[in-house]
Amino acid sequence: MPVLLDLNVPEFQKRWFSLGKEERVAVLNTLVKLSALEWDSVYRDSGLHWELIKKRLAPDGSRLYSIRVSHKFRAAVWRRGQYMTFLTLHPDHDSAYQ
Repeated sequence: MPVLLDLNVPEFQKRWFSLGKEERVAVLNTLVKLSALEWDSVYRDSGLHWELIKKRLAPDGSRLYSIRVSHKFRAAVWRRGQYMTFLTLHPDHDSAYQ
């Protein structure tokens, strides 16, 4: 079963919608790619760089992860069953982990 995307977190939407056109489209292209992948493929995809964020937890207390959504941005996400919920976008690698 493909990954299902939850893009309804206001902080994520606010940041995504405020990006310039080129970056907005780059993020959208990654979302399209993700929607066609199985979870095992997400974990192995070298372009996404699925990584655990050790210092933060998801709102439900589960583990939080970082993925590359463009050359300039990473997203903080968490897995809820088949859903990947997007919490925030970060313009640099380090800010995603704090």
